[in-house]
Amino acid sequence: MKKFLSLIMICICAVFGGCLPAESPKEKVDSDKAVEYSGKAYIELNNNIPSFTDKEKKTKKSFEKYSMLDRLGRCGVAFANVSTDTMPDEERTSLSSVRPTGWIQNKYSFISSGYIYNCCHLIGYQLTGENANERNLITGTRYMNVSGMLPFENRVAKYVTSTKNHVLYRVTPVFEGDNLLASGVKMEAWSIEDRGKGVCFNVYCYNVQPGIKITYSNGNNCSDGTIKGKITGSKKSSTNKSKAYTYKKKYTAKTNAKYILNPNSKKFHLPNCGAVKNMREKNKKEYNGNRADLIKQGYKACSLCNS
Repeated sequence: MKKFLSLIMICICAVFGGCLPAESPKEKVDSDKAVEYSGKAYIELNNNIPSFTDKEKKTKKSFEKYSMLDRLGRCGVAFANVSTDTMPDEERTSLSSVRPTGWIQNKYSFISSGYIYNCCHLIGYQLTGENANERNLITGTRYMNVSGMLPFENRVAKYVTSTKNHVLYRVTPVFEGDNLLASGVKMEAWSIEDRGKGVCFNVYCYNVQPGIKITYSNGNNCSDGTIKGKITGSKKSSTNKSKAYTYKKKYTAKTNAKYILNPNSKKFHLPNCGAVKNMREKNKKEYNGNRADLIKQGYKACSLCNS
């Protein structure tokens, strides 16, 4: 019946000289439902309009929220109100201490960087300065990271830097069923002060790699034969066994302790946090007191060292 109706519509369009719009994928993306690959790095959803609430669109307070890992060790939604306050003023550090789910790495001669997978930030480093935060890193193909996500991350970074305005920014990784590798990510952004005139998008980026066949249940991959080349090396690991940093001592809200503050980024760290080593000296400030007082002063805890 559907095929019959489609045929009628095509005939009508032919008679009147019109044309039918291309069939679009589902406009709503749930956290466990992927969009069928379109042959491009990304596709627009809901006419490129994000689904933030009216209340969310009014907030001008900077924040970052990263979901806890689920029972399989997979990331959830990452949500932030990006501003110059959230942007990094510290050197970027290695991500090698985190291995997200679905990480079965192979190197192919026809991929520009060599390796198929990147340790991919949900919210880009240039927006919130998160380094080896396991709740903000998924296994993403080089193609998704560079051709899909990066242009949108750069657009937001350029806008915030030039206007000093805020941008609501949310990235939702899409895992089908119990798959360890995400099928893609949904990216949404909305500039606050100018009501979306500067930045407004809602896109789905596909976690695919041209020329590669991927098994999303575990991240395994191999050449599909469409591009000439070969596997030149491999490194297998499909579980997230290590956290970025671990500390024996637990700090409660009222525990007095020594912290290292960054007055510029408004983050506080434990003294042995890896991020402190890469912090510029002019941005370091020692503090002896408790966590609750720091939060009242507008500081936020480093998500890496669990300060």
